[in-house]
Amino acid sequence: MQITINGEIKEVNTGLNITELLVVENVEMPEMVSIQLNDTFLKQDEYAETILKEGDVLNFLYFMGGGA
Repeated sequence: MQITINGEIKEVNTGLNITELLVVENVEMPEMVSIQLNDTFLKQDEYAETILKEGDVLNFLYFMGGGA
């Protein structure tokens, strides 16, 4: 099935949840990523129970530290 991640169309297996997607996408430090699914931000405890559907649009948002 096709989903969009950060503007890029990807082909993924049907029945994949967000936790599994983070592994498939080789996301380093997934605890530092916020995910927006179809314009709604997910809580990390929702990742395992959120099953992706055809046409879903996701944005991975990475928090960066720093500044002076």
